[in-house]
Amino acid sequence: MVIKARLQTSCMFAALGRVAHGFSTRHGGVSKGARASLDLADPDEAARMENYRRLFGDAGLVPEQAAWLEQVHGNTVVEVSSPGGPLVPVAQADASFTRLPNLALVVRTADCVPVLLSGPGVVAVAHSGWRGTAVDIVGALVRRLHEEVGVAPADLTAAIGPAIGGDVYEVGSEVVDGLEGAGLAAEDYGRAPSPRSPDDRYLVDLKRAVRTQLERCGVDAIDVSPQCTLQDPAFYSVRRDGAQTGRQIGFVMRRP
Repeated sequence: MVIKARLQTSCMFAALGRVAHGFSTRHGGVSKGARASLDLADPDEAARMENYRRLFGDAGLVPEQAAWLEQVHGNTVVEVSSPGGPLVPVAQADASFTRLPNLALVVRTADCVPVLLSGPGVVAVAHSGWRGTAVDIVGALVRRLHEEVGVAPADLTAAIGPAIGGDVYEVGSEVVDGLEGAGLAAEDYGRAPSPRSPDDRYLVDLKRAVRTQLERCGVDAIDVSPQCTLQDPAFYSVRRDGAQTGRQIGFVMRRP
């Protein structure tokens, strides 16, 4: 992964050619206060549009190509056929794919795991917080691409973006139960007792869990960002700053 001011990119994706992609940082935008500065979910619509203009401009795109989701922490996967721009969501779901060029699929995060996928004739995104991981949203997406688009998992390339790290993501037993209910064992998601809290608290590595789920589906080429959103001030984090903080995005688009 390579970071340049507003944008982190995957070396694996860069090698594919004709795929625009990236994960935003919180730097180089116009948002104010707790949302400073590159908030891609800013309730001030003028600020949000300008932030998209700056970020997408770095990738050679325009804001009108964006297709973002109203995320609900579920396992719904949708196919997207037209963009809605930065102000209007295209669907209520946590994963999307498109076979069309010039359409930039977007997921928003501020600790959860953003996932980008690219394969022959298709790109896709997923938002996998602990609830999304517990319902295997990435598995649902990979299966849909295989069954409906005809893309074999081995032909997909995945990029897992900045998310909260396994050494600081402290959770309760409900999260552990949810992940284990999804068929993940402790070694699959890095479960460890929290050294900072009572015995019913654990440290969990969501990026590791999502990588495990992708590998089990047959995806071999996986690039993982080392950045922890809680510990790195270059990113927004709900755990660190509260729900009023901003959101970064992951995006991917097929070029013609």
